[in-house]
Amino acid sequence: MQLGLVLGSATATIKHPSFEGQRMLVVQPVTASGQDDGEPVLVFDRLGAGRGQQVIITSDGALLQSQLGRNTPGRWSVLALPDEGQ
Repeated sequence: MQLGLVLGSATATIKHPSFEGQRMLVVQPVTASGQDDGEPVLVFDRLGAGRGQQVIITSDGALLQSQLGRNTPGRWSVLALPDEGQ
């Protein structure tokens, strides 16, 4: 699991069939103190995260395969939306 900041959404006219109808975000992984932690990643979102929002992302392949199909090349997905009040 990794904390991240949503930079925006991504669209593609040509994509893997398992990506059809899926919401994709560009997320910057960050440390607990808010510093960048690597390069931005493409993340699949089913929780409705928005630009500027913090998210918890995961690269758990089994989770994404259960959502998009066994042969999906996708890697990252939104796991949770942290409580903004904490």
